[in-house]
Amino acid sequence: MKSRDSNLTGPKFTGPMTVAALLSFNGGFVDAAGFLGLHGLFVAHVTGNFVTLGAALVQGGHGIVGKILALPEFVGVIALARVFGAVQRSHGLPAMTPLLVVKIALLVMFFVLAVTCGPFPDGDSPLALLTGFAGVAAMAMQNAVQRVHMSELPPTTMMTGSTVQVTIDAVDLLTGENPKERTKVRERFNRLATAILSFALGCAVSAFLFYHFGFWCLIVSVIVGALAAGIQIKKGHP
Repeated sequence: MKSRDSNLTGPKFTGPMTVAALLSFNGGFVDAAGFLGLHGLFVAHVTGNFVTLGAALVQGGHGIVGKILALPEFVGVIALARVFGAVQRSHGLPAMTPLLVVKIALLVMFFVLAVTCGPFPDGDSPLALLTGFAGVAAMAMQNAVQRVHMSELPPTTMMTGSTVQVTIDAVDLLTGENPKERTKVRERFNRLATAILSFALGCAVSAFLFYHFGFWCLIVSVIVGALAAGIQIKKGHP
């Protein structure tokens, strides 16, 4: 009997890895743009908002309200996605596809609000908060859908755990630790390394484009998100 990891090798693994790379790129892209344009708000990184919130409370600055509200909003969107998916499945209806459509709609909303209402001198202004909420909701939805419907993929927005694991796997591959698990370790290393590099690339591209084009760079996140969703929906998963 093949292991779960072995089913991800060969041609069948191309699709999932492409989706993982696109989603990870978008996670980094949207997070960097939100940080640069919304006074340090991490729209995809809950932990980062705790850090920047603490710094803002001590040093002063804008965006404190948005950072405080980001966590309950993130949790609320994930909870709603979970409930919606359960209701859909109980009626024999697809859950993943409509959730992905909602995620793309939220990315479009984030883009439109950002370019029409930004830049934001005050990160706590109503329009800035609304814009940030759209970005947070989009990334919360991505996390929810990936965890429930694409659990074979590595995390696409949380890189700390992935970095720890990829380092451990790299050491094991170099030292020959656990030779019986070598194939499985190499496959996991490849998956996680792809996600980490894609996320880092997304951050770098976002920063470059934001510097030159401001919030207009977010159109890239809409295109990449739609492409990833299209690939996943085409596979026919519910």
